[in-house]
Amino acid sequence: MKTKFKKLSLASVLAFLFLMSVNSYSQTEAPKPLKSGYAPANGLRMYYEVYGQGRPLLLLHGAFMTIHSNWDAMIPELAKTHKVIAVEMQGHGRTQDIDRPFSLQTMADDAAAILNYMNADSADVIGYSMGGEVAQQLALLHPEKVRKLVLISCVYKYDGWYPEAQALFPTMKPEMFNGTPLQSEYNRVASDPNQWLPFVTKMLNWISQPYDFGAENIKSIKAPRLIIIGDSDGVQPEHAVEMFRLAGGGKMGDLGVMPASQLAIAPATTHVGIMTQTEWLLKIIEPFVRD
Repeated sequence: MKTKFKKLSLASVLAFLFLMSVNSYSQTEAPKPLKSGYAPANGLRMYYEVYGQGRPLLLLHGAFMTIHSNWDAMIPELAKTHKVIAVEMQGHGRTQDIDRPFSLQTMADDAAAILNYMNADSADVIGYSMGGEVAQQLALLHPEKVRKLVLISCVYKYDGWYPEAQALFPTMKPEMFNGTPLQSEYNRVASDPNQWLPFVTKMLNWISQPYDFGAENIKSIKAPRLIIIGDSDGVQPEHAVEMFRLAGGGKMGDLGVMPASQLAIAPATTHVGIMTQTEWLLKIIEPFVRD
């Protein structure tokens, strides 16, 4: 009983911090897209927004989030140099769920479909948390679609999360999300707010399932990667270093050619807090995707 109570308390803390992070975004004024609408994607009507002009840059949000709650602070700057394509994935926000299991692989197929719809031969891709895992699957399943990858606070296998996080995910309950900013944002944009509870329930059942993309598969990705975590993230720093090495990093640059991939660790930053570090993120992301 004592262990169960401890896990539930940790889950409550994580949910509170995550929701506060989302709430901080909800106070910002949303940028205005040049274009928005719905695109066909493997049975979905996937919602998208387009900002700016230039080389395509695809934004893939984290679990339970929307374009607004994840990316509003970054879109205006990224749109100065890129055609930013922001989407809401299966069941999230304006994209209604369908009778299909949640899967990182099918979400990656959906992302490829949206790029095809936009007539984008390839794109730079930025993914946060779940979105970073979808981005890696996009690079594995549709390598021709990915020029560069920016992976923020994500893993390539379930064991990359701290053991505390792995123990925490199964304890989270749908009722924890009732009356939260996450629900408010969903109600604001979703065509059917009554789908909130089925969506959250389905998501919570899914996110606690172990997965592993395979180290050799991750190593085979040709696209250069910028791997970003917080030093107090849910992602173990050893795992981020492993991802960096698999991407060709981990060599002494003074004695040879600098690797195409990069690793950045934000100080005093958590998994839910890293997306509030807008200025810091842009300083390292913009040069990476600009070249």
